[in-house]
Amino acid sequence: MTDINQVIEQMPIEVYERLRSAAELGKWEDGTVLSETQRESTLQVVMLYQARKLEQTEHFTIAPDGKINELSKAELQKQFRGEPIAEFKAQDL
Repeated sequence: MTDINQVIEQMPIEVYERLRSAAELGKWEDGTVLSETQRESTLQVVMLYQARKLEQTEHFTIAPDGKINELSKAELQKQFRGEPIAEFKAQDL
């Protein structure tokens, strides 16, 4: 039996991205729908990978300690005060 820690440690980022997509969409790349059990297992692997291999600080991602990053309203506002996405002049409208 393979140890899940070993699987996570050896998993390429491309596999993680495919699993994440499948968990989000509820289907594999070929369109095959995941069963509820497959979706739950896939989501668990994705969360474990995020906690162990990715250093994420965004809102609702998994931190290295296994807890969910929950940013306060003030932190989210600060994060989104960066550069404007688009600017329009009155004559452009």
